[in-house]
Amino acid sequence: MNNYEIDQLIPQRSPIKMVDKLLDVDGETAVTLFTIQPDNYFLEPDETLAEAGVIEHIAQSASALTGYLTHKQGISHVPIGYIGEVRNFYRYRSPQIGDILRTIVRREGVFDDITCISGETWVSNERIAELQMKLYINSND
Repeated sequence: MNNYEIDQLIPQRSPIKMVDKLLDVDGETAVTLFTIQPDNYFLEPDETLAEAGVIEHIAQSASALTGYLTHKQGISHVPIGYIGEVRNFYRYRSPQIGDILRTIVRREGVFDDITCISGETWVSNERIAELQMKLYINSND
């Protein structure tokens, strides 16, 4: 796997960027890392990451996979995606400042502009969240 800068793979920028590194890609599966910082846009008053932040992080992890696969095909622009549906979302624990999120996303299927993914987020050896998601990927942007 080439070591791409994350800004080459996802369209999000600070303060909304929720992926620090694309760690690994194996076919239709990717692993990302993200460290929760004190200035994170999605922090709750108790300094934990809101559910919306966890969902956005998983979506951006899927975006990193899509960006990587797009670059691998020789396409230079970063596709823009939109969350279409979230299903079976479970958050087992709220991550907090300093936690390093390791997320595994799998493309389960692509149907025209709709990509179905599953994702799991871990802190150390503890699974803290999982979901299934449909993303609309606008390949014309």
